[in-house]
Amino acid sequence: MRVLVVGGGGREHALVWKLRQSTRVKKIYCAPGNAGIAGLAECVHIAADDIAGLVKFAGEQDIDLTVVGPEAPLAAGIADAFQAKGMQVFGPVAAAARLEASKAFAKQLMQKYGIPTAESRTFTAAEDALAYIRQKGAPIVVKADGLAAGKGVIVARTVAEAEAAVQRMLVAGEFGAAGKRVVVEEYLAGEEVSVLAFTDGKSVVPMAGAQDHKAAYDHDQGPNTGGMGAYSPAPVLTPELLQRVRREILGPTVHGLRREGITFQGVLYAGLMLTADGPKVLEYNVRFGDPECQVILPRLKGDLAEIMLAVNSGSLAEEMIAWHDWHAACVVMASGGYPGKYAAGKVITGLQEAAAMPDVYVFHAGTALQDGKIVTAGGRVLGVTAWGETLASALEKAYRAVRTIHFDGVHYRSDIGWRGRARTD
Repeated sequence: MRVLVVGGGGREHALVWKLRQSTRVKKIYCAPGNAGIAGLAECVHIAADDIAGLVKFAGEQDIDLTVVGPEAPLAAGIADAFQAKGMQVFGPVAAAARLEASKAFAKQLMQKYGIPTAESRTFTAAEDALAYIRQKGAPIVVKADGLAAGKGVIVARTVAEAEAAVQRMLVAGEFGAAGKRVVVEEYLAGEEVSVLAFTDGKSVVPMAGAQDHKAAYDHDQGPNTGGMGAYSPAPVLTPELLQRVRREILGPTVHGLRREGITFQGVLYAGLMLTADGPKVLEYNVRFGDPECQVILPRLKGDLAEIMLAVNSGSLAEEMIAWHDWHAACVVMASGGYPGKYAAGKVITGLQEAAAMPDVYVFHAGTALQDGKIVTAGGRVLGVTAWGETLASALEKAYRAVRTIHFDGVHYRSDIGWRGRARTD
C-alpha cells in the first residue's frame, strides 16, 4: 500500500511511525510533515488544508489510503472530496465532523439522544449571553462554537471572567468565525479523561483510555493549551467505567448520527468529565487527540492500516484491536510563551541522545530543518514519549530524555501523570 498522511504535528508523526510498522504499507508520504517525520516518510509541500492539491497528489501518486490527522480539513470536507474521486480516506465526512466543528451541533445531538453532558445555551448576541451568565453565576464555561485550535474554551471562575470571554468572542472577534456563536455551559466538577474509539458507523470499539494535561503549567495552572502531555492507561478509567462510556455515550453518539442520516467512520474522541453523577461529555473530537495519540498508538497491538481499512469497509471487529499492558507517557516540550506569542527558529540539541535511550521515542510536533539543523517551528515543539511496566517508570524515562534536549525558551510541565501516579504509586 501507498499511504498519504495529512498534517504536520506530533499526532501525524505518531501515525506515520505506527503505519510504518504495517507489513502492508510500502511507501508513506506526509503533507506537509515536519523535520522528524522526514526521517520516516517523504514529506511533500502541500498544506493540510489544500484539499484540491491533496486530491490531485493522491491521484498522481496512486495513493491507496489517505489518513487525515487534523480537524480543520475534516471539517472542510476533505473526506467527501476523496470519496467523490473514489479514493480511500480515513476520517469522517464533513457532516460527521460537525461534532467537533460546531459545539452547538454537538450539544443539540446530545440533548436529542439523551447523551449525558453539561446544561448549556447557545448565543450569537453578546447581551443575551451576558444576561444568561449573570443569571447562572460562576464558575461557568464559555466556548467558541467553532474550531479554535484547543484554545476556544474559557473556564471562568468569576462572572467577570465569563463576561470578558464573551466580549473577546462575540464583540472583539478574537476567535474569528469560530467565535461568532458561543456555547455557555454549566461548570462540571470531577476528573477529566479522554476516550477514543474506532467506529465504522455501526460498530464502536473503544481504545485504551488516556489522560491529557490541558493547562500550560504545573498544578493545572495557566491558560488552556492544545495539550502539554498525556499518559495511558488512565487508572481512573476502569474496565467497568469504559463499558459504561461505550454504552451511554459512544454507542448512542454514533447511532444518533445514523438516525440523522450521517455515517461516522473514523476515530470518535469523547472528552469526558467524571462527575458525581457519572461520565458527561465535555467535547467531541473527530480524530486522534494530540498528544493522546502519542501514548495510545505505542500500546496498540496489530496493524493500524488493517484497522483503518476495516473501518472504511464497515467490517470493524472487536478482536482486531488489542493492547499491550505496559504504560506510556508523553511530555510536551513547548516554545517559551506558548500558548501565547512565541519565537520560532530556535536550534534544538540533544535529539540524538534522547533517541538512543531505550523505550523512548521523540515525536516532532513543531519542527523544521534550517541550514542542516533542526529548529523550533511551532508552539508545541516535541512530544517526548516513553513506555514501561509502570506509569512511574514510563515517566522517569520520558523526563530523563526531556532533560537531554535543549532549545532557547523551552518550557514543559514537570508533573505529567500526577493523577495516575496518585492512584498507582
